[in-house]
Amino acid sequence: MPQERKRNYQRLMEQEIGRIEAAGRVPRLLLHACCAPCSSAVLERLDRVFDITVLYYNPNISPKAEHDKRLAELERLTREMPMEHPARVLCTKYDPESFAEIAKGLEDAPEGGERCTKCYRLRLAEAARAAAEGSYDYFTTTLSISPLKDADRLNRIGEELTAQAGVPYLYSDFKKKDGYKRSIELSHEYDLYRQDFCGCAYSRRERLTSGRRPEGEETCLCS
Repeated sequence: MPQERKRNYQRLMEQEIGRIEAAGRVPRLLLHACCAPCSSAVLERLDRVFDITVLYYNPNISPKAEHDKRLAELERLTREMPMEHPARVLCTKYDPESFAEIAKGLEDAPEGGERCTKCYRLRLAEAARAAAEGSYDYFTTTLSISPLKDADRLNRIGEELTAQAGVPYLYSDFKKKDGYKRSIELSHEYDLYRQDFCGCAYSRRERLTSGRRPEGEETCLCS
């Protein structure tokens, strides 16, 4: 059988935005966000089109002090960044037990493997639920801006959740068209805290033991 052609999610997003602009409306978007640096370029790209609420639901991030620090930076960014439609931040209760439950048996899985897939699904499922409950027009996530995150996997999960929740997932691959590069530029412009590990204790352990990046090196691995 011929291999399925990989979809261009950036193009699909642009096509949907074209339809929205042609209709002359400003739909409500629930944007799941992992951190301020990743959110910066996404907000800049989408603000003119959508009325955005940023959902901060990241039970994978530990310890709680790290979770709260990333939240504070996200809230500061939305206050300081000029936007045509000022974004609001919606933060759910910190619930590390839900992440621990889906990570059982996968504690030693490599970064980007099955544990990460379950983590994507956990957070996107909450975004889909909140989008349906709040009568949003779309939901999506900032996660695809990271070069280390699989946009195809994220979009397929979003597509599945659309069928369950009844809220359209906004296809996206925010790393395209220099999205990640722009997030770095904006992070410097707003002096944002750029974490040096993904978020969960397992990814931090892997980074430290692998020697891939020295602790404290300025980067953004995204959660």
